[in-house]
Amino acid sequence: MKKNENYKPIGEGSGKEAIEELKNEIISPLENEIQKLRDPLVIAAIMHTAATEKENTNRILKTLVAQIEEKFAKIEARLDALEASIKKEPEEVLLPQVDEEIFKFVKEKGYVSAEDVRRRFGYKGKNAASSRLNRMYEMGLLSKKQVGRAVLYSAR
Repeated sequence: MKKNENYKPIGEGSGKEAIEELKNEIISPLENEIQKLRDPLVIAAIMHTAATEKENTNRILKTLVAQIEEKFAKIEARLDALEASIKKEPEEVLLPQVDEEIFKFVKEKGYVSAEDVRRRFGYKGKNAASSRLNRMYEMGLLSKKQVGRAVLYSAR
């Protein structure tokens, strides 16, 4: 084990020297700083700095609160518009007779494809049936789901 060269046993007077050294290194500078804090000018400068920082912080907080309130106002307006659109009673939709019959057919079957409508109503191709179903979907009368290659429509 290596012996510390600065180590002196307490019995040889090194304890008093160590305490004096600590006092000079740590305690004396602290006492000087404490003495400075007793000066009214230093206290006034610290209080002025604290007051200035408080004002700056309050200004920043005020700006942030205003921005948050603005965002909440926009969100609230959007929510009100959504609620108003939900509360609107649906307008009565007048459909051509063929579309009414297709709509009744969809209600009866639950889910239908354009091919089902083509067969039931005697269309030559699926395009006409698909076009009528898509138009009713866009009007909000039907919902649709993709199942493999087929598109199935159901009444809302």
